[in-house]
Order: sequence, then C-alpha cells, then structure tokens
Amino acid sequence: MRRRGVLLPLSAAISSRSWGIGECSDLVPLASWLSSAGFSELMLLPLGTMADGQSSPYSACSAMALDPIFLSIESIDDFHRAGGVAAMPGASREALDIARASDRVNFTAVRMAKSAALEMAFRAFLQDEWAMHTARAAALAAFIARERWWLDDYALYRALSQQYGGAWRHWPSPLATRDARALNEARRQFGPHVLFEQYLQWVIDAQWQNARRAAADAGVRIYGDVPFVVDTGSADVWSRADEFFLDLSAGVPPDSFSATGQDWGLPVYRWDVVAGGGFQWLRARARRAAALFDGIRLDHLVGFYRTYARDKSGNAWFTPSDEHTQQWQGEQVIAAMRESGLHVLAEDLGVIPDFVRASLTHLAVPGYKVMRWERAYDQPGQPFIDPATYPETSVAASGTHDTETTAEWFDSLAPQDRLAVSGRVGAFDDSIRDVLLGHILQAGSAQAFIPMQDVFGWRDRINTPATVGDHNWTWRLPWPVDAWGDVPEAVERAAFCRRKIATA
Repeated sequence: MRRRGVLLPLSAAISSRSWGIGECSDLVPLASWLSSAGFSELMLLPLGTMADGQSSPYSACSAMALDPIFLSIESIDDFHRAGGVAAMPGASREALDIARASDRVNFTAVRMAKSAALEMAFRAFLQDEWAMHTARAAALAAFIARERWWLDDYALYRALSQQYGGAWRHWPSPLATRDARALNEARRQFGPHVLFEQYLQWVIDAQWQNARRAAADAGVRIYGDVPFVVDTGSADVWSRADEFFLDLSAGVPPDSFSATGQDWGLPVYRWDVVAGGGFQWLRARARRAAALFDGIRLDHLVGFYRTYARDKSGNAWFTPSDEHTQQWQGEQVIAAMRESGLHVLAEDLGVIPDFVRASLTHLAVPGYKVMRWERAYDQPGQPFIDPATYPETSVAASGTHDTETTAEWFDSLAPQDRLAVSGRVGAFDDSIRDVLLGHILQAGSAQAFIPMQDVFGWRDRINTPATVGDHNWTWRLPWPVDAWGDVPEAVERAAFCRRKIATA
C-alpha cells in the first residue's frame, strides 16, 4: 500500500486558538484536512525542548522532552482556574498580542507569554491539586514515576540551568560532574522548580497523546525526526558525558555541496563506549520516540555508520575508522531503533558510501528520493529519473526542510531541464505545480512526504542552511488550520491531492 504524507514543522500549523505558534491540539484539525486530501502521514520536525533563545528544532537541550512552547494554553484547566489571560502580567499580555498579530512565529514573544501562563497554571495546580492530594496529583506522581528514566535528569537539568545558566560545564564542579551527594542536595534545594518541569511534561504528554489519538482516528500516522546527535549543552550530554568527545566537533567533509565541508559544533560520539554499553542511550531515544510517534526519520543516517570528527586544530577523520566496524555499528543502531516497534526511515541524502546504501538495501530501510537530485548522472544530459520508477522501498520527496521550495527550484532551472521535468519551459505556475506534485504523489515509492509549501506552490522556506536570522524556522501557514474547510484554495488542494493519491 502506498502512503502519502506532508512535511510540516508543528510551529507552522497555527489554529484560531493558537498563541502565535502551532500547538499540540492544532494537530487535530490539521489531521482532518490531511485525511480529506488523501494523506495518511504527517512528518514533523524535532519537538525537543529548545535552549533559551533558540528557534531551531535541531538545537534542543533534550532529546527526550517535548518543548512546552507547543502546549495549548487554552486547553489547560489550571490556567483558567488561575484567572486566564486577564490575570497575566501586563507585559505578558502584550507579548501574547504581539505573538498572535505576527505573520511569522515570534519565538521571543511566544515564550514570554506562555512562560507567564504556565507559571500561573502550576501555582494553581500546587494549591488546588498537589497540596490537597487529589486524583490529578496522584496522576502527576504516577507520570513522574513512570518516566523517571529520562524525566529525573531532564527536570533537574532545567532547574539547574535556571539557577546557574545553560552551559552545564560552567556549573559548580560537583554538579557539572554529577557528584551524587551534590545532585541529591540540588533536588532538595530546587524541588519546586524540578516539580514545575515535571508538571509541564505531564501536561504536554497528555495533550500530545490526545492529539495523536485524534490523528489516528482520522487515519493519519505521525512521524518524528530524530536528530543525529544533541547539543553539547544538553541534558543528555550532561547525564552521559562519558559517551561523547566534548572537545571534538561533528560535521561532514568537503563535497560537491560544500568545498569546505560543514562543522556543526556538536559533540562526537565515543562510539567504542557507546557500543560497549550496548547502545543504551540510543535504545532509550527509540523507546521515547515510540511513545510519541508511529515512525521516525533518522537524521544524517550516515553519521550513525561513521561520524566525521574535527579537532580544534582543523584535523579531521572518520570514527570508527574502518569500513567493517562502520557497517556493523550502523546496523546495530538501526536494529536498536527498530526494537521499539518504530517504522524507520533513513535520511540518506548527500554523499553516501556505497556500502551504506548496500546496507540499507539489505535491511530494507527506505531511503530518500528527492526528485530534483534523482538524475542519471552517468548519461548524456543527466536526465531526470522518472519518479514512477523509484523503488518501492524508498521515500519520494519534492524537497526537505532545508531546500528551497519547488517553485524556487524550478525557476532556477535551465529551459531544457524545465522541459525535461515538467514538459514546460515557462516560469513556475499552478499547472507546473500540479505536474510536479503529481510526479511525487504517483511515484513508485511506498511512501512520500511533500513539504506543505509544495502542495500549494508557495515560495516560503523553512530554513536556509548556513544562515542565521529570523527568516529561519519562523514561517507559519497563512490560514488557521481549523478554518481550512472554508478556504477555497485549501479545499481545491485537498480535492486535487485526493484524486492523484487515489490513482497512485
């Protein structure tokens, strides 16, 4: 069975109730529209808690937690018992007005407004539920006990970050090195803040699971994106520092896309230690992902086989160094992810060694076929490969969150390439949009994920790699998702996609 889906950051999927950003409950009307359009899958970008001041979902300070910025404040009873918006401080209400009025996600305003609202909600919960030992208090206690395996470290990390700053290596040495006595004392000293962070994860877990069930009822499976590695300053690295080289930086070597390669400033796995421990942290990530998603995309899949590491002097190498170990390691990681029951997709874009592609084929792990890059490069004129011939065990795509939109890409092509891929030589228009969209929807791949922009032919980018600014990660849908049934363009797009998917 061929399944078709859409790629979209949750932050972009606003509804009429949203506080300036897409929220958990906004998945419900979004899933309804997707179902009406014949789509049965939704690929989201990472949802981990972002560090203060960050807007990139790939700059998370936790691989396990959900960012409270995605909480639907209007659905929290504790907030309304605390007085709701009218009881918020004036500056926070102003931030809420700014967030809602913006045509892009204003992360600063959203965080300011939601932080105030969540603190109010927590105080009301402490007074009305926790202190009174109610059923809801017992439910939070049960959640804390059940999720202790990741929540304890995360909540304490957040409390200590608030007290000492986010860079854990600059905390007092006993805390940075995780001295047991110091950690126990910190849990006692900062107990209320630790409980606050646990409360936030409890509330967002409930909202997320409700939304996920509603999506499933609409016939839509939700996929998550698992970043290759986490930030050096994250709760995960703090709690497992022995599994990372903190003085090295992960990236990719020079290639046809970048003459200098890329240095991500992220820590490098100590693969010998990770393997010696049975890949336990990666298994834990898979266990957590399985509690949230129906499937996952493994970001930078090749890095799990071999990581490109740089030192401060500019020296660089792959770790592990030999192909035999690299293959064994990559296949162990994939097996660890699959053990959780997740359907695993491989982001295998860029320069990928032949042995990695052979490994993925052997394991029947779907890799990506991005139409613009699928060409017969060894033939005259490098013709585009017909998407209808893509292998079934693959994921067809028109682009990713890092590429320019199909509209921008098409207009950059030479006339002969425009003709080859669409049968037209003119500038991008609705008819060309539908030809290109039809190619992906009717590809031979068992799955396809299309950026929402390409469904409509929009030119708004999600991210431009190697650039920093408010143009990245802040794009929002032009209409609230709960109003799409009344938006003619959205209704027309749903009908078009449903027809194409039905005949795929």
